[in-house]
Amino acid sequence: MINLPNLVTLSRILLVPLFAYLCLRFPAGLNIPAAAVFLLAALTDGLDGYLARSRKEVTRFGQLIDPIADKLLITAALLALIELGQVSTWAGLIILAREFSVSGLRMLAAAEGRVIAASKLGKLKTVTQIAAVTAFLLGISWAPVLLWIAVVITIFSGVDYFRNAQDILKSSME
Repeated sequence: MINLPNLVTLSRILLVPLFAYLCLRFPAGLNIPAAAVFLLAALTDGLDGYLARSRKEVTRFGQLIDPIADKLLITAALLALIELGQVSTWAGLIILAREFSVSGLRMLAAAEGRVIAASKLGKLKTVTQIAAVTAFLLGISWAPVLLWIAVVITIFSGVDYFRNAQDILKSSME
């Protein structure tokens, strides 16, 4: 039986196609429907973790699916905004490369029975990415600046994860 935190995570995944549709359907400037769905989906990220910890319902399924749901949401947002010509392909590529690289690192850790928890820098990265995407959806003029701030934090966050996982990398190469 699936628990409430995992249902919340799955709802984020189900919101991704709706978000993408709204983003591409109403592309220019102020896109309140897409912004609302994006923010709702983004809020489920914190909610599922809170529920899992407070209810003592942390599961391996949740630990696996939560980061996947996060990656799906940010990937959909970046690809839609790139398609609309609002986001630089380079910015999107840098962010997505980091996301998939850290996911791969987490898979290596999982193969050794270890979990790489989200760092404070990783959480800051998530907040800045969400803020940047939301700014684009709402047509805020300084959204590109916010996106490049998110890119810089994303890079530092990725480097930090790999720096802190040197033992995992070494043992995986043996």
